[in-house]
Amino acid sequence: MSRDICVHTWPCSYYLELEKQWVPGKLSLTSLSLKFMTDKTREILVNFPLSSIVEIKKEASYFIFSSITILEKDHNKHWFSSLQPSRNVVFSIIEHFWREMLLSQSGAAVEESSSPMTKGKELTGLMACTQKRLEDTARVLHHQGEQLDSISRGLDKMESDLDVADRLLTELESPSWWPFSFKLWKMPSETKPKWDASMASSKAFGKEGIVIKIPAVISQKTESHVKPGRLTVFVSGLEIHNSDSLLMHRFEREEVDDIKVHTPYEISIRQRFIGKPDIAYRLISAKMPEVIPILEVQFSKKIEFLEDALMLRSTRTSPLAEKGYSVWHAASGLLDQAMHCEPSSGNQEGRPLQLQMSEPLISEGDSQELRQESE
Repeated sequence: MSRDICVHTWPCSYYLELEKQWVPGKLSLTSLSLKFMTDKTREILVNFPLSSIVEIKKEASYFIFSSITILEKDHNKHWFSSLQPSRNVVFSIIEHFWREMLLSQSGAAVEESSSPMTKGKELTGLMACTQKRLEDTARVLHHQGEQLDSISRGLDKMESDLDVADRLLTELESPSWWPFSFKLWKMPSETKPKWDASMASSKAFGKEGIVIKIPAVISQKTESHVKPGRLTVFVSGLEIHNSDSLLMHRFEREEVDDIKVHTPYEISIRQRFIGKPDIAYRLISAKMPEVIPILEVQFSKKIEFLEDALMLRSTRTSPLAEKGYSVWHAASGLLDQAMHCEPSSGNQEGRPLQLQMSEPLISEGDSQELRQESE
C-alpha cells in the first residue's frame, strides 16, 4: 500500500513531561506511524514512525493507573493512559503492527544487501508475484470447478430418481388386476453413485490446499478482549487459530454468511444461526491487504466494503498491482527494446549517431531468466 492509512483510533490521555499533566485526546495508529491529537485544540503532540520504536511496555503510572510506554531510539519515552476499550487491546494491536514492520524491514534489508536491484530483477520479482497470485486464483477456480461438477452429478442422480418415481407412480395409477395395464416387470436397480471418491478427494484437496496464512489480532463478540493468532485461507474455507496453534473455529465455504471489510487492515467474518447466537470474529492484521483480494475471489457475493475500506479499491490498481497485471506485456516490450535495439545510421535525416555503448538496461542473465519465466 503506497498510502499511510489509519488502522485504528483510541481515546486516551498523554502525559506532558514539561507541564507535568495528562492531556486527553486520541491515539491514532497507521500502517507506518503513531500519533496523538488533543481533543480541545486538535494539536498533534506526538507523531513518530513505527520504525523508530525500540520498546513497547505495559506499566503503571504512580503505581495505580495502567499505562503503555513507548521508547524511541532517541530515548524519548511516551506515556499513554486511560486507554479505551482497554490497555491490552491497544497494546496487542500496536505491538502486532510494530513487529510485522520490523520483520518486513529486516527481510528487505537482507534482500538489498545481497545484490543491487536491477530493472531485470525488479521485473522478475513482479512476474513471480503475479505468478503467485495466478496460482492462488487457479486453486480457487479449480475448487469451484469441482463443486460445479459435484452439483452436476447430483442433478443427474436427482433426474434418475425422478424417472424411477415417475414409473412407480404410473404403476400405482394402473392397478395390477386391470387387464390393459402396463406392468413394469423389471425395475432398474438403484445404483450407488460413483462420485463419492471424487468428492472425498475434493474435500481432502480443500483441507490441504492452503492459499495464504497470516498473523492476526483476533477478537470475538466484544472488542475489549483480543488475543494474537493467525488466519488461514483454504480453497474450501477459513480457519482461525490462537497463538498456540489451537483451532478456535473453522468456517466452511458455504457457512460464511458475510465478510465485512472495515479498513484495509481489519475484517469481520460472521456465520448466522436461527435460534442461537451468531458466530462472529473480528481480525486485524498488517498483512490483511494481501488476503482481501483472495477473499474477493472466494466470497464475491458475500464480501462488503464499508466506507473506510473503499480506499483499498482505489489504491488496488496503483503501484505493484498495475505492474503485476500487465507485467507480461511490459516485460516482453522491455526485452525487445533492450535486446533488439540497434544504432541507426548517422546519415539518416542528417542526424548524428546518438546511441553510445553504455551499461545495458538489462543484463543477459536477467533477460535469460525473464525468457524462462515467460516460457
